[in-house]
Amino acid sequence: MSNPLIEEHLLPPFNDIDVAHIEPAVQDRIDHVFAVLKQQLALIDNGEAPTWENLVAPFEEASDLLNQTWSPVSHLNGVKNSDELRQVYEKCIEKLTEFGTAIDQHEPLYRAYKQLAESAYFELLSTAQQMVIKQALRDFTLAGVALPKEEKQRYGEIKKRLSALSNQFSNNVLDATQAWYLQFDDVEALAGLPDIAIAAAQQTAQQKQLSGYVVTLDMPSYMAVMTYADDRALREQMYHAFATRASAGSVLAEKEKLDNAPLIDEILSLRHELAVLLNFDNYAQLSLATKMADSPEQVIAFLQDLAQKSKPHAQKDLDQLTEYAQSQGGIDQLQAWDMSYYSEKLRQEKYAISQEELRPYFPAEKVLEGMFTVVNRLFDITIVSVTDVALYHPDVRFYRIERDKQTLAYFYFDIYARDKKRGGAWMADCRTRRLRDINNEKQLQLPVAYLTCNFTAPVGDTPSLLTHQEVTTLFHEFGHGLHHMLTQMTDAAVSGISGVAWDAVELPSQFLENWCWEKTVIPLISAHYETGESLPEDMLEKMLAAKNFQSGMQMVRQLEFALFDLCLHANYNPEKMQTVQSVLDDVRKQVAVTTPPAFNKFQNSFSHIFAGGYAAGYYSYKWAEVLSADAFSLFEEKGIFDKATGEKFLQTVLANGGSQPAMDLFVAFRGREPSVDALLRHSGF
Repeated sequence: MSNPLIEEHLLPPFNDIDVAHIEPAVQDRIDHVFAVLKQQLALIDNGEAPTWENLVAPFEEASDLLNQTWSPVSHLNGVKNSDELRQVYEKCIEKLTEFGTAIDQHEPLYRAYKQLAESAYFELLSTAQQMVIKQALRDFTLAGVALPKEEKQRYGEIKKRLSALSNQFSNNVLDATQAWYLQFDDVEALAGLPDIAIAAAQQTAQQKQLSGYVVTLDMPSYMAVMTYADDRALREQMYHAFATRASAGSVLAEKEKLDNAPLIDEILSLRHELAVLLNFDNYAQLSLATKMADSPEQVIAFLQDLAQKSKPHAQKDLDQLTEYAQSQGGIDQLQAWDMSYYSEKLRQEKYAISQEELRPYFPAEKVLEGMFTVVNRLFDITIVSVTDVALYHPDVRFYRIERDKQTLAYFYFDIYARDKKRGGAWMADCRTRRLRDINNEKQLQLPVAYLTCNFTAPVGDTPSLLTHQEVTTLFHEFGHGLHHMLTQMTDAAVSGISGVAWDAVELPSQFLENWCWEKTVIPLISAHYETGESLPEDMLEKMLAAKNFQSGMQMVRQLEFALFDLCLHANYNPEKMQTVQSVLDDVRKQVAVTTPPAFNKFQNSFSHIFAGGYAAGYYSYKWAEVLSADAFSLFEEKGIFDKATGEKFLQTVLANGGSQPAMDLFVAFRGREPSVDALLRHSGF
């Protein structure tokens, strides 16, 4: 029987993937990479000079075939999780981690790349190809290719263990989130919640085959309760459950099994050991070796400077909120579970507008249609729905991107929250744009992206309706998608987001968010789901006036996360251990204006740094926000749909992927290095 995961496809054969196919397919692809390397390196050993054609291209082709097999599996693990898939996924992650280490420490391959880089032939290669080789040599070094045998072996053991720990961390957060819920027979228990949230709670109860109404820790349900539930005890109960996910303080029966605290300690210890093996003082230095920022000290200074500018605004926000909440009667002290509730009431009092009032004007279909119009006007691209494609869930839709009647890329859109789907929003690459050499014929492989969000699904006859915050999330992820899909690079290692410094990768995503706030754009992305009326002028004015509501508190919250992450990794000292909680407490003393209750174990579900790619890199959001605000300021000067400026952004930032240093691309677009002024202005400071 043929295995669809090791046959070549333009798109993943989702209808034909069986869990039994996965492990043998991954092993087959791994074996193929090693076979190709053996064959190509033998030619070089026999006297052939290494070239792009006889070394890099065959290796890239074999590696890309492995990615074609693994990308749908990795995606399904996030969006359609099951016990059966999870077991196979974990086995494959182990294989792939071992494979990655073996490649990164492959001395003959390293020597061949080094020989190529030092040859006169290297100067004949394109800028992108030279960057591929330079980054490869850097990555060989950072993987310990020059280490003694025993230390190499230890490096491999650490990488393998870290991979398993990250996967377990993510699973624990997912399981802890989905294991907890509250059921009510009486709708009065949910007093204050908008009709759409109550209907969603009723639908969730039906899906769980329960009576009445069910609220969960999935973000749409959790935020509805925290923002609107009049019952303070219910908000406290929900907050406690959310804030203690994957911790020993959880109310779940399986709390010890799902506790991420021991995993965090081991992850930090192993990361530090890894950094020291590679001759760095700490893991933060190792992390920054591939980023725009020069040193942990530079990043800490950047974050502390922003905190100093932001904290007075945050304190003012908090004082105003506290005074308002106490004026409403019923509470002596503002607690963590009161913040969202009274913030929303204060927003409504100050601006006479709420996210729920806005929701009917942002049906998901209209927002998508309007967003596609925005990128069409910015980058002259057309987005076309495609229906005859294998999909992994009925909610998923598929599109093609065209320019001048030429297909540029494809993408999957999966935007609704559901059971067995990881929370949050993200973009992942399914296929990378690259030039293939098939039987001496050049073929262009087009990029394909997965775009994933977790919005409230349609309920009965009511379509999916988004808050304006969710609209910005959608634009954010689509910005990542455009970075991947509008690249003009043809070498996988620098195509799309590949090879882009991690602290610059958020530039296109945060950049695109700006259009959600433009007066001329709102009519494109809004239409009342019943009447078709665009967002009325008075509501629009109120929404724009409320844009920077509590922006000070929001800023210091992000700075708290970023500083916690960096200090955790930069100051780790096995001789003088500091607990994770004490690091977080110290950071909060510096930058925060509110302190969560002692039972809050936010760190136990901080997947970005313990199960994602943001370890000692969470600051990237703020770093890239400076870039994105400054990039957008040129559109503010020239016109938000100025064709020449849109084309310039496309041809500099988006088209070049990781083929040039991120700062060089920014300067090529903006004409100068970035300034923090635009970010402060956009934040209302």
